[in-house]
Amino acid sequence: MLLSVLSFTAAAVLLVVLPGPDTLVVVRGLARGGRGGGVRTSLGVLCGLLVWVIAAVLGLSALLQASEIGFEILKIVGACYLVWMGLQSLRSLLRPVSEAAETTAKSSWLNRSGGFFSGFLTDILNPKIGVLFITFLPGFVPPGYSVAWTTLSLGLLYVALTALYCAVLIAASTKISTWMQTPRIRRRLDGLAGLTLLGFGVRMATEH
Repeated sequence: MLLSVLSFTAAAVLLVVLPGPDTLVVVRGLARGGRGGGVRTSLGVLCGLLVWVIAAVLGLSALLQASEIGFEILKIVGACYLVWMGLQSLRSLLRPVSEAAETTAKSSWLNRSGGFFSGFLTDILNPKIGVLFITFLPGFVPPGYSVAWTTLSLGLLYVALTALYCAVLIAASTKISTWMQTPRIRRRLDGLAGLTLLGFGVRMATEH
């Protein structure tokens, strides 16, 4: 069991730190809402992962993997959501800096509530995470151990590693959080995040 856990941890760390939509949406949350925005977005990401872990344990992810139509529908919805977020970020480039700053102040309540859902929906609408868990986690279950309970334990370990990674991102951004929220800098970050999110969305929609 110890060898399986160590092997899983090494593989999971590589998956967690690999840049993807989760990392980007947390950085976007930091740029838009500072440290608090990053925390709320990270909590949304973690809750989305937790839902997929439970689905993997219950076998729901296996059903998703077996249903080609269901997988494609969820993939397209997830891709559309990423594209929508990308377009929302790019909209800031069309507004003057002063107007963008004023809009940010007026919509701060939306940023506070929307950060969590941005992170949550980014994960929950990505069917590849569910397929990853149903194919990845059971491979580290040693013979003689309960598949369900061991899969759950490994899944929770994956969520914990993701939480640690998000905490490192947030801690590293503390000193530059004010700089990131400067209207001119935030516009540039929003533009970069928007283009990247559009890229992720297009790739998700076209990958097989």
